[in-house]
Amino acid sequence: MPNSRACGASVWGGSLIPSSLLRVLAELLGLGSPEQSLRDAIILDLFSHALIFCRQQGFSLEQTSTACALLQDLHKACVATPLGNVEECYRYFTSVLFCHGVRRPPFSINLFREEQLLALADYVVNTYFRHFKLYKYVFTPQVRLDLSLTYIGLQPPELWPEDETGQVSILRAYIKTQMSKELGQLQQLIEERLKASEERLNSKLTILEQPFQLPPGKGKNKTK
Repeated sequence: MPNSRACGASVWGGSLIPSSLLRVLAELLGLGSPEQSLRDAIILDLFSHALIFCRQQGFSLEQTSTACALLQDLHKACVATPLGNVEECYRYFTSVLFCHGVRRPPFSINLFREEQLLALADYVVNTYFRHFKLYKYVFTPQVRLDLSLTYIGLQPPELWPEDETGQVSILRAYIKTQMSKELGQLQQLIEERLKASEERLNSKLTILEQPFQLPPGKGKNKTK
């Protein structure tokens, strides 16, 4: 597929978005220079495709604005920390999303119909959450752990005599072996927890990807 930006336009519901509209969108999002900044280019691409989706679904201006605001809040929650928070972000997004499908003022409003809510949820799951780790990698700083231990209440270490350097090297080798073993166990534990978390997310995504079926009898007019 050719790069639409090279032609100065982007796909918009079967037509093309002029580059002037992309510049307006970049200004509304407060982006500096998407041509030179990778992060700005990703944000512009994210919201331009969201606008395409909203137009394809026939959303009104209020619905389109709300959908983009929900996506923006989700992205802010994602990049708020470099640590993994996909489950928290998913719960936050679904709770806020369904607050716009039921009329219970002042807590919620029925801005979207049921099928529109499901379509918007499927779109965000299949786009943003599918690439959640990529957004996390690009928009959050890398974390490195520098660990230092301080023991309180112990006597200061005594210097080893020069004739016991052999014992010192043996002790150092033993400590290094034990530390490597402990770090290996810790790394394995973290990987197992990450794998379990990813499996739970995949199961939730699988449930959401299943076609929605209305309950029998719903939507049918009663006959006298």
